[in-house]
Amino acid sequence: MAKLETAFGRFDEYNKNAPESITWDGKQFPSEYFYALKLYEWVIKLDGNASEALLLASRSQHIGRWEIARKTYPDGRAGYLKWRSDLSRFHAAKAGEILQSVGYDQEMTERVGEIIRKSKLKTDPDVQTMENALCLVFLEFQFDELIEKLSEEKMIDILRKTWAKMSEPGREAALSLQFSEEGTALINKALS
Repeated sequence: MAKLETAFGRFDEYNKNAPESITWDGKQFPSEYFYALKLYEWVIKLDGNASEALLLASRSQHIGRWEIARKTYPDGRAGYLKWRSDLSRFHAAKAGEILQSVGYDQEMTERVGEIIRKSKLKTDPDVQTMENALCLVFLEFQFDELIEKLSEEKMIDILRKTWAKMSEPGREAALSLQFSEEGTALINKALS
């Protein structure tokens, strides 16, 4: 457990360098640090016996995300997908560097990387738990803010795609969340 806690500390230290911040319950947090903590919390809620690799991946899933800006890629879906692909490799590599620096072996480093890159989604239970947790963090902390920026049609499309990514435990958890009135209406439309 000492290595796990040391790795968490290094991931958190790195993510506290995020230039953007989020205010939650009256407190300000570096954004990637906050989301890493919330992702970790969701992983534990979804899987009380989560593997060490899954716990490590949850705290490093988007490590250093600000270092590869979306605006450096072309607009549109192809540019977005290329950015996401490059980011996942970057996150896995950065997490791997930290894991090795605190004494984790190559096998654990590779396993954490698989989860971060979401290899074998729908067939690997750890990867599916991570995907569920990522969707739940989005729904709980980013969804209502996004409503203000996008059209109803786009939001319904995003919700349907989010729902399709989740397995039944993720969907059940999503339905237990509290949303704004507008958010609830959009979810009802997306799921009808």
